[in-house]
Formats: sequence, structure tokens, C-alpha cells
Amino acid sequence: MKTIKLLLGFLLIGTLMTSCYTEVIIEDEFIEESAFNTDAVLQAYDLWYVDVNETRGNGEVPFLQRAFTITFDNGILYANNNIVGIGKTGNGFGIDVGNYDPLRGAVDIDHDIDGFWVLDVFAINNSTIELHDPRSNTSYYLRGYQINDFDYDMVFYENIDYLLQEFNAWEKIFTSEQGVLNDFDDENFLQFFPNYFRSSVNRVGTPISNLEWNFEGDYQVYDVENDETLKTLTLGYDTMGNDYFELYVINDSTIELYHPSSETIYEFEGRGYIEYLKSGKSSVDKKRTKTSNPTMKVERKRKK
Repeated sequence: MKTIKLLLGFLLIGTLMTSCYTEVIIEDEFIEESAFNTDAVLQAYDLWYVDVNETRGNGEVPFLQRAFTITFDNGILYANNNIVGIGKTGNGFGIDVGNYDPLRGAVDIDHDIDGFWVLDVFAINNSTIELHDPRSNTSYYLRGYQINDFDYDMVFYENIDYLLQEFNAWEKIFTSEQGVLNDFDDENFLQFFPNYFRSSVNRVGTPISNLEWNFEGDYQVYDVENDETLKTLTLGYDTMGNDYFELYVINDSTIELYHPSSETIYEFEGRGYIEYLKSGKSSVDKKRTKTSNPTMKVERKRKK
């Protein structure tokens, strides 16, 4: 579909005034040219979901690359940069990350970390906009939602990888009595990075700063065919074989790993929560990448 730069259109202004910004119909024949109309479109939805997998171009707008959602609200830019707390932080809008000024068919953003950006604004359809960075010729596609209609659970489960990375470490807090003894019984801490994990056999209660990391390797989170709420996790150790788990989320700081081969249940609790944009270096390092979890065709083994 042809994209339309947001220029003047009195028909759209009339729609905005009568709907009090709760609904905006953006169609190809509506051409707007005022900053007022650009701002009205940006504020037409409570949340804009940043679909990173749809990004076009070889460049990057850092604050869009790390955000799950952004919100334009009367000159303030909000973002949900973390999976932990999504739907609750800032009443669902996330945290204040900067300011914006609407322009004719563009938006001028002053981001707290990433500085000044002028992005062209294009209407794709009545619920999708394109933010285009002319300097890098890179476009991000955002889908609009009202906050009561936004599926936070969907975003949460689609991005479990990031949940694992949003704590400095995961500490084992429970091991079931049921289950065959196995090597993973001794591993009390896990730590996840974008490209690898590591684990420690230090005793429970050891401060994160004092942990010695005994093992490391690759890991992969999988979707499960015909089971949207189940994820599986493989830990591929560099010095030994793989461990396979069913991954369950108890809450946004506690996970359960079920080890089918031994029938053991483990619970881990996150330690050292990293709030992106408010934790120094980490706010710059974290970014989302184009990805989709591979799908595994297995049956759930964990008994309710």
C-alpha cells in the first residue's frame, strides 16, 4: 500500500475533533500539512507497538530498537523498554524517556539517552504508522492500540528471551523432592546474555558480585507448536551435553524449569533487576533484534 506523508487535511481534523482523539481513520486521500495534525495522529492511540521484525534499512534508531511500545502524550515520550513490569510500569505506558515536538509530517524527538532525532511520519493505514530516519534511510513500523485493548501477555510471551536477560542473575529458590538426581541439581545460579548463558554452583545466598561462573554455553528458547503459553529452553554447555527444560513463568521475576529427563522441578528468582534507561550503561547496551523463536513439536510433560 502506498504510504502518505502526514500533511494538511481538514476532513481528518474534523474526525479528530469529534472523536476526541479516541479513534482516527487515516486513509490515502487524507493529506495533512500541519504540526497539529501530525501530533493528533501520534496521539490517536495510547500505545504504539514497535514491530522490530518489520524494520526496513540497515541503520538504527536506538530508542526504537530497545522499545516494545512507545507513547506520545502532550509532548512527553514514554516507552516500555522492559518485559519485566510491562503492563504495570507507568500504568502500562512505561517510563518517561524524553520529549517530542510535532512538525509538518515529522516529529522532533529529544531522547534522554540518545539525543535529538527528526523522524518522518507516514500513515500506512488506520492503525499503522511508519517512523523513518532519513539519515540512515531506516524505517520502523508501529501498530496502534488503546491501552485497554493491548495484549500485554502476548508481548510478554513473545519476548521471554528478554525476560531472562533483564536480571543480573537467576537464583535457585526451590528444587522438588520428586525427581532423579542429576548434575543440574548443583547449579544454583543462571545468567543470560543475548548470545550465551553461564551458571554457578556457588551456594544459595551468595551475593551476585561474588559469584564464580563454573559453566557457560549457548542457549535457545523455543515456541511449542499448538501451545502458545509453553516455551522450552535448551542449555548447550561448552564442556558437556545439553539440558532440556520446559519453561514456565510464575510471575515476572520468578520462572520454573521442569527437567523432563529427571522429572525435577526447579524455581529461579531474578536478582538485580535491570531497568533500561535508568541503569547507566545497560540502558545503552540493550537492544531488540529481528528474531523469532524456532518452533519445537513436543508435548507438555509437566503434570499439573
